[in-house]
Amino acid sequence: MQAIIKIGSSQYLVEPGQEFLADRGQIDAVLFPDGAKVAIKDLGQVKGRKIRVAKYKAKSRYRKVRGFKPVYHKIKIEKITVDSREKRV
Repeated sequence: MQAIIKIGSSQYLVEPGQEFLADRGQIDAVLFPDGAKVAIKDLGQVKGRKIRVAKYKAKSRYRKVRGFKPVYHKIKIEKITVDSREKRV
């Protein structure tokens, strides 16, 4: 069984047993199917690849390079259950 969940501003198509990286460790909404509940387990925080941000101004020898590593949450989908008694519209 698959479900579409929303975490932050991103949507993910997930299956039970799947692991993925997300910005936050909690689900905002289950978009599909109606009446579904998704149980997740947060496996901890992981740092991503380094992102470099550069500033440059022409003709003035001005250059600055800064970098950071974004923090992601590693999430595992435990189970997906659908309540068949839920009213479908």
